Amino acid sequence: MTQTNALRVERNPALIRSQVLENLRQAILDRRLAPGQRLIERELVELTGVSRTSVREALRELAAEGLVTAIPNKGTVVTSVSAEEARQLYQVRSALEALAGRLFVENASAAQRKALARALEKVDRLAARDQPILAAKDAFYDVLFEGGGNIALRQVVGGLHARVSVLRSLSLSIPGRQEHSVKELHAIVDAVLANDADAAGAACARHVEEAGRAGLIALAEQDG
Repeated sequence: MTQTNALRVERNPALIRSQVLENLRQAILDRRLAPGQRLIERELVELTGVSRTSVREALRELAAEGLVTAIPNKGTVVTSVSAEEARQLYQVRSALEALAGRLFVENASAAQRKALARALEKVDRLAARDQPILAAKDAFYDVLFEGGGNIALRQVVGGLHARVSVLRSLSLSIPGRQEHSVKELHAIVDAVLANDADAAGAACARHVEEAGRAGLIALAEQDG
């Protein structure tokens, strides 16, 4: 495992656990820790500068999120997502996000509608500077799911978030995908502003379907 300061954790006892968890999670999403890569506790301790206990706690949390897998006689490795698993996740995402789009139109307050538009403006600014938009898209979806007012839906989506984030990061790595992704988000907001619940649901589903195509291409390239 290559030495890097990117995983280094600042010394703040109250935040060490969350810092090491976030740093390792982001390294997986950025593919600095590659699918199938073995995660050796001793090396992670050296890279992060924290105790082995903190590293173990972080790995347990990442395992619960599905980002790492404990394999007998091999240890902990970064989870690899197969093409079939990805297809199934995209199918579930499409249904959930279509429902979220419809519910947002039906239930969101005026303030939440404005917040969704502002979240999209941030995505636009980052995309215009050719900067990563994944975190800004997360904020967009936070508003979308909160505005829908369905707590059960938000809980289900939260349980899938980590594995979905890996696929979203992969799909955005395909040339041209980020630009198309932004246009698809605009279609969602346009439908919301038109107060068209069916169109908002369809736009959300279409966004996931297009992301799925790009994600499967990226998976194939990664496996190749």
